[in-house]
Amino acid sequence: MFIWGTFCIAFFLFIGKPSRFMERGNQTGVRNFLLVGFAEDPELQPLLFGLFLSMYLVTFTGNLAIILAVISDSHLHSPMYFFLSNLSFADIGFTSTTVPKMLLNLQTHSKVITYAGCLSQVFFFIVFGCLDNLILSVMAYDRFVAICHPLHYTVIMNPRLCGLLALGSWSLSVTGSLLMTLTLLRLSFCRSMKIPHFFCDLPEVLKLACSNTIINNTVVYFMTIILGIFPLSGILFSYSKIFSSILRISSARGKYKAFSTCGSHLSVVSLFYSTGLGVYLSSAITSSSRTSLVASVMYTIVTPMLDPFIYSLRNRDMKGAFGRLVSRAPSLIRRAFRGL
Repeated sequence: MFIWGTFCIAFFLFIGKPSRFMERGNQTGVRNFLLVGFAEDPELQPLLFGLFLSMYLVTFTGNLAIILAVISDSHLHSPMYFFLSNLSFADIGFTSTTVPKMLLNLQTHSKVITYAGCLSQVFFFIVFGCLDNLILSVMAYDRFVAICHPLHYTVIMNPRLCGLLALGSWSLSVTGSLLMTLTLLRLSFCRSMKIPHFFCDLPEVLKLACSNTIINNTVVYFMTIILGIFPLSGILFSYSKIFSSILRISSARGKYKAFSTCGSHLSVVSLFYSTGLGVYLSSAITSSSRTSLVASVMYTIVTPMLDPFIYSLRNRDMKGAFGRLVSRAPSLIRRAFRGL
């Protein structure tokens, strides 16, 4: 019902008179946006290309390894690792939305992104960003049940509930992103089309509009509460219960064992929200686009790259699964070639 209602709202928002920008696009061709990003430092572009390409490959490979390990290893067929594989997929999508285009622009010394390409970036960036947020909230609930209700864990976190939680996270992310992206079609863009980022960030795109953005801002604030504030509140509530439960454990070994079950997730949550808040606080405190650009790199590239290391270094089961995956890799490759 929520998804259907959202689509109805979106439909009524976009019927009627097209924006001047779209009318002009139909007549003379749609104008392009310019992603300024790192293009102002041409002498640094080869170094930046190598650096970001390496970081992207590490991010892609590390998160893909987690997904393959969870799928192939029966020891990891549990709710925690099921949600972890969804988080890794979201991290791959999150970085793949922005980094390949940035690498292409650095390599070709171009700043251009088409109108359709910019809207696509906005859509997928919001989808995977919100999915990260919601999956982290679901994982916090999973840790809350595991620590505070261990005897009922398998009953509560049954496969049906896990599937519904994952499906709900995906549905909310796609619906919220659709609503925020489609409202951009109402706007006219008649100012400079330069975006001081390496990707089409929704707040930066809205700044370029010369038409009224009150509907857009209202939708953004509304969806931020649903897809941002509520999940964060759920995480804080879950960990308040977890910490109070751990404090009631008498033995130091018991406390360490309980905390170790949520240590990796807590590290990822801290990294995700600290870098995310850093982006928006830096843009609010200072008008320097360079500071905001560096903060965005931390949020969109560094954080997804570090997540696999956090889970693999702090998790004995994941280390064992990686070892078994590597040992089986040669036989899997041989089978693939035989199939060809």
